[in-house]
Amino acid sequence: MTTTANTPPLLLIAGHWLGGWAWDETREHLHADGLRAVAMTLPGLDPEDPDRTTRTLDDQAAAIRDVIAQHGDQPVVLVAHSGANAPVSLILDRHPEFVARVVWVDSGPVASGSVFAPDLPEEVREVALPPFEVLGQQASLDGLSPDVLTRFRTRAVPEPASVMRAPVVLDNDARHAVPTTLVCCSLSTEQVQAWAEAGHPMFAEVALLENVEMIDLPTGHWPQWSRPRDLADVIRTAASRTR
Repeated sequence: MTTTANTPPLLLIAGHWLGGWAWDETREHLHADGLRAVAMTLPGLDPEDPDRTTRTLDDQAAAIRDVIAQHGDQPVVLVAHSGANAPVSLILDRHPEFVARVVWVDSGPVASGSVFAPDLPEEVREVALPPFEVLGQQASLDGLSPDVLTRFRTRAVPEPASVMRAPVVLDNDARHAVPTTLVCCSLSTEQVQAWAEAGHPMFAEVALLENVEMIDLPTGHWPQWSRPRDLADVIRTAASRTR
């Protein structure tokens, strides 16, 4: 077993439509390696919550803050996948002192003013998981077996529209100093670096980071399912290099 006594707790946060269950395989590997890993379900993605469709981006950020507080405000390693980048960017802006490192899994920090779905009509209350033929045009499904896709479809929870319409407001440049690892899966490190340098809106914040490493893990957009052991190894290594 790897020696991990000095490694901060890991907080795993999945993207749209997903709860903590999405990390089951990767978390098992992390636990086997002796790491403390908590997979949380963001507000709005608990199917048992009767008010889930009205949960907001601020609610999600507050929930992450609450989990950090449950660890005695000890700095944690935030592992953020896909659409979790909005609430995690808020945490980095509001509470950078509580983040020892952030690991972006096929994702990255968002810029202030970013809105995931600015054209979403006001009457829409929630956004369901699209058909896979549509989703696959937006994000790579490489490496996902039919069984995994069935589980994804069965367990996915519609994303609250209020979260997808909310602008991310950031004003604390200290967020750029938080040590960062970008795990590049459906895009290569070379592509991400080139787009960041070119000022591409999706990666403009990456160019501002003061302490960033990029790691290639070639697969689709959901490596916690397609390469869970390899993703756990990447997370463990990143977490061992905290400030």
